[in-house]
Parts: sequence; C-alpha cells; structure tokens
Amino acid sequence: MSGRSPEVVVIGGTYVDMDIRCGQIPSPGQSVVGSALSYTVTGPGPNQAVEAALCGCDVHLISKVGGDPFSQMAKASLAEFNVNTDFVYTAEAKNTGVVVTLVNSEGENASCYCSGANSALTPEDIEAAEQIISEADVCLIHGQLPQEAIVAAVRCAKVHGTKVILNPARPIEQQGQESSDLPVEYFMVDILLSNLYEAAEIVDQSAANVRTAKLVGSDLVARGVGSAVITMGRRGCMVVDRSGADQIAGYEVELVDQAGSGDAFAGALAAYYAVENDVRGAVEFASAAGALACTKFGSIEALPTKADIIELLQKEDTE
Repeated sequence: MSGRSPEVVVIGGTYVDMDIRCGQIPSPGQSVVGSALSYTVTGPGPNQAVEAALCGCDVHLISKVGGDPFSQMAKASLAEFNVNTDFVYTAEAKNTGVVVTLVNSEGENASCYCSGANSALTPEDIEAAEQIISEADVCLIHGQLPQEAIVAAVRCAKVHGTKVILNPARPIEQQGQESSDLPVEYFMVDILLSNLYEAAEIVDQSAANVRTAKLVGSDLVARGVGSAVITMGRRGCMVVDRSGADQIAGYEVELVDQAGSGDAFAGALAAYYAVENDVRGAVEFASAAGALACTKFGSIEALPTKADIIELLQKEDTE
C-alpha cells in the first residue's frame, strides 16, 4: 500500500453487545445468576470501519442508532478510533441495535439480537451522505440492512465512480425467511464478498465445497460482478474474475476467538483496495488481518493494525 491516506465509507449495522457470564445457559422457564456483565460496541458497521481506520484510512460510517444512552456509547467508541460519525443517524423512537450474549462456564454461548434502529436506515439517509460517498475511494457495504438502503448506496457509488465492495448478507426484512432473488444492483459491484455457503445459496448451487467454489464465483461474475471473493475459512479464499480463478491460502495461527475475523477481513480488504486496484493483493492483505483477529478475544479489541498485518505478511514471505 502507498503512503497516501485513502478514504473509505462503511455502511453497516451498529450494535451493542451485552455479554453476560453465567454458570449455565438457562433453559426455558429457568433463571440463573450471572457473574459478570460487559458492554461492547460491535456490528459489521463499527467493526469494519475501525479496521479500515487501523489500516490508515480516513473513514466515515453510515449507520443508525436509537434514541437511548447506547447511541452515545457507540459514537464515543468510534471516535476513539478516529471514525467519523457525522452520518451515524439517530432514530429517536427506536433502540440502538442490541445483542445479548450468555456465556457459560465452558465457554459455550447463546445469543439473541434486536436490530433496533438498524432496520430504520433509509434511501434518504444514503442520499444525505452522497457527497462523502462520491469523494470516497471505496464504499464497503454490509447487506444486513434494509434492502432499499443497500440498493440506494450501490447506485449512488456507481454514479460517482466509487469502487464498491458488498457483503450480501441477508437483508433485515428477510431474516428467518427463505432466500429470495437479489436485486440487480447487487451484481453491479466491483467486489462481491461472501462466504462459500452464502455464495452458493445466491447462485442456487446445492453443493458448497472447495471444488465448487470456482464454479460459484464464475456464476457470480457472469451475472455482472467485477470480482467474486469467496471466503472458505482455514481453506483460504477463492478469487474469481474475468481473468481467471485463484485460491489464496489462509494463515496458520493459534485460534482464540473468531468473532471479529470476518469484519477484520472486510475492513482490511477495503483499505487495500482503496489504494491499489489489485483484488488478489487486497485478499492476501485481508486474509492476514482476518487471521490476526482470531488470535485475540473480542471484536473491535481484537482488530489488528496495519503494522500488525504487514509484519505477518513479511513473516510468511521469509518462511
């Protein structure tokens, strides 16, 4: 990556994770005593924005929080990492998105989330942020938001020539439903980033394995995607575009907690791609970020810096 400071706009959901430690996870009708409680700002929006900022980017987050104390907590946490929150809107009548996670003495967990204000992000919110999208090098979008807002964001970025990375996670209004056809705008993006199972579902491929990943990626490219980046866990990533397909190996690290891995990957991918129009180089950089995020507990607190990522890449090159 060059020395200039790239500009990245991240569009994604914001949540506060209420983590409760308890001896056992309660069964229906049962109450248990908790031993500890912690609050952490999380979600694809904050996590990916912070990762891009840690990689040296000027970052704006477009998201929505509620009219509650958690909203200020979220903005304050983002400000600590120099993420601009001018377009983190407030829906006064809603709560900030919340994830309640119960963790037992064996480390097993159960979670319940409420999307809250994230479900209120609108195309009008995107239009109000048109200037920062037009000035950005990359717009990174996470799909677990209202679909109309995602479509508006893709259209806005494409009109202004801003590169788009989209993770087409199921929109909020489709959570718990059977999958449905994605809008044509989803296939207008420069990079479609998805795990293997999600990508296979998009193209109606019944078998999701390393052998079919190239076929799945080729199908996505045939539908209009510039490059398909398909993550496969420890098996690395498959990158498919009109020049061919390449499997990029992952990194061997000691796994501690994989919670922030996907967001670290996405944020680092955007940071690299904002400067260099090299998808495979970006994926290698992002893979190192995702691996490093697995070596620590937590989400934002586990995200690696640009220096950490470069150190791992250099270490691999010398071995």
